[in-house]
Amino acid sequence: MKYGVKLIVMGILSIFGSKANASVEADFWKWFQKNGDIIFNFEKDTEKTFDKLSVALSKVDPELTFEFSPIRENGKREFVISAGGIKNSFPSVELLFNSAPELKQWTIVKFRPRRTPLNELTYGGVSIKSDDVYYNLYKDEDKLGVVLFFDNYSDKDHTAYGNLGYLFLDEALGEYDVETKLGFIEFHNKNSEYFDGAKPIKELAKQVDEYYEN
Repeated sequence: MKYGVKLIVMGILSIFGSKANASVEADFWKWFQKNGDIIFNFEKDTEKTFDKLSVALSKVDPELTFEFSPIRENGKREFVISAGGIKNSFPSVELLFNSAPELKQWTIVKFRPRRTPLNELTYGGVSIKSDDVYYNLYKDEDKLGVVLFFDNYSDKDHTAYGNLGYLFLDEALGEYDVETKLGFIEFHNKNSEYFDGAKPIKELAKQVDEYYEN
């Protein structure tokens, strides 16, 4: 009899546990809908709006971040839910995406997508055009290792160039493929001994896709 009671209690805990987990995503989307107009017109007070959105997302997973597109021809913006390149937070992105309601003003996108053409990016006071970024690929066990080359890369500016490098990779391959298909990732100056044979980063997606297709 005690065993049966234990099973019932475990079942109740399981049910309430799943509801508790589900409510985190549901609560976010309720908040998002309630503040939809403010978020859609974030340019009116960008810093305040982004701060509030970051706090709301952190309640789902502290690693989650976001991007917005400009307003498209259909009158909608894209709301990109990103794990910030943290693979352990990919399930949180999936859960939040899958629980999203239909939103009139928004197209919800999971993970930072590939961009065509690639954008010029700025981080930490450093601005780089995609045409100035080159790469070489190497076999890394069952994945591909990549080295990105920048004109003015140096060890003292590693943080800025490192962040820019990952952003360029996300733009070229999409966040999901960067984390699942690439092995080691390094950043070098174009004076590097490894620069020979390097290709412009706009060719990266095609080469990676062909490798995995074969």
